[in-house]
Amino acid sequence: MSFAELVDATNGVVWSIPLVGLCLLAGLYFTVRTRAVQVSLPDMIAQLRDGEKSVNGTSSFQSLMMSLANRVGMGNIGGVATAIAFGGAGAVFWMWTVALLGAATSFVECTLGQIYKEQDPDTGEYRGGPAYYFEKAYAHKAKTFSLVYAIAFAVVTVFAMSFFLPGVQANGMASAMNSAWGLPTWVTAIGIVIAMSFIVVGGVKRIATFAALVVPPMAILYILASLVVFFLNFDQIGQVFGEIFAGAFGTHAVYGAIIGLAIKWGVQRGIYSNEAGQGTGPHHAAAAEVSHPAKQGFVQAFSVYIDTLFVCTATAFIILSTDMYTVFKNEEFGSATHYVGKIGTDVEPGPGFVQAGFDTLAPGLGSSFVALALAFFAFTTMIAYYYMAEVNLSYLTRKISSGVVRRGMIRGLQLLILCSVAYGAVTTAGSAWGLGDIGVGTMAWLNIVGILALQVPALKALKDYRAQKKQGLDPQFDPRDLDIQGADFWVGRADARVTHGALDERVSPRE
Repeated sequence: MSFAELVDATNGVVWSIPLVGLCLLAGLYFTVRTRAVQVSLPDMIAQLRDGEKSVNGTSSFQSLMMSLANRVGMGNIGGVATAIAFGGAGAVFWMWTVALLGAATSFVECTLGQIYKEQDPDTGEYRGGPAYYFEKAYAHKAKTFSLVYAIAFAVVTVFAMSFFLPGVQANGMASAMNSAWGLPTWVTAIGIVIAMSFIVVGGVKRIATFAALVVPPMAILYILASLVVFFLNFDQIGQVFGEIFAGAFGTHAVYGAIIGLAIKWGVQRGIYSNEAGQGTGPHHAAAAEVSHPAKQGFVQAFSVYIDTLFVCTATAFIILSTDMYTVFKNEEFGSATHYVGKIGTDVEPGPGFVQAGFDTLAPGLGSSFVALALAFFAFTTMIAYYYMAEVNLSYLTRKISSGVVRRGMIRGLQLLILCSVAYGAVTTAGSAWGLGDIGVGTMAWLNIVGILALQVPALKALKDYRAQKKQGLDPQFDPRDLDIQGADFWVGRADARVTHGALDERVSPRE
């Protein structure tokens, strides 16, 4: 069996129908249990406007930007194109569905990330994520199992974030540059390795500085360019949405037979893009300074909307309204060859679809713009992947007393991610996406099953938040009032609030 065949076989097991169903059902379940928490837009906006920050924690807005820096990448451009190529236009509908339902899942996992966060003993910065809440939530009842499950997630995340997922971003970046400027993929690979080496060696502060400088302007430029295409093709809106809904429910005359693939690819690419349930969001959520964990849960739920319902929809409209796509034959459902669109079969699914869409309006310029946007988005996302891998490696090694050993393991992690991006940049998109899907799928399996078991603390926090809001209070959190075990950080914070009246280091984000 070749490496590509092994990747495909493993991917088929990880991304089987049970995982697709689990993602959708978990989102539906959390929507019901939280009473549609994802429609609480006033709470989301209020927290973004009034959020606090401290010397140890970021503001809610800053945490959102960190999360979007990680979410907005290849999934928003190449991922949407791949979903359409193998699932038809109907895949877009299922991306919307998993986003709407996934926002509730994101609320639960990110609230858990806040509840069980802790302070780094060296820097004082807030750290958290699935490994932390898996270990702490039920340690008082099943200590050994909780610890083993937490370690399993941390190990999978280290490899997913340092080896599997970075290759996907590097592949999209190299493919876009090759399509736009004819730049050999090996040249891009070398450039990525050199640039990443300089940044990751500089530590978290250098990573944060780079992301803050690059992501906001490029995100704004891409969104504005998408809006231009949207309005120039305004007359195509009805046809595009008609194709999406017809394809989603199998009524499209051309590719209606692949409704199963529309669901599979839409959910798969949706999770890859918005990351709801994947377990990455809680890392960013835990870094925020808030008075109540539910506050950051609302903010992170909002990030899912921005990612999928706006950016991904803009990308889909560019592709579908310009007919710059191809729906490929799928033997799995016995469907006939059903090529759709004008782009032909010589363009590999991915950024090329979006580049061709832009080129219909500005020949040559569109291709270069997408390549440039992908270069910055993908590179920043790769840096974010490394950060999460380092956080989880630090979790795994935090009890090792030897600093030399810990630093050596960090250097090994850096070498691993550099090898991953170099390999991903020069392989075909299919192999790169396959490796990325294995990483995302494994994390999703572990995290969704885990938060279904650990949901009670998050639901208690939401109920407490709503009760305090109903009384006209600014919600404050004390886990002892809700019989939540293991939230040691919040116990200490509540005691400090009683003693001192407030946290001295907290300041307004406007200051």
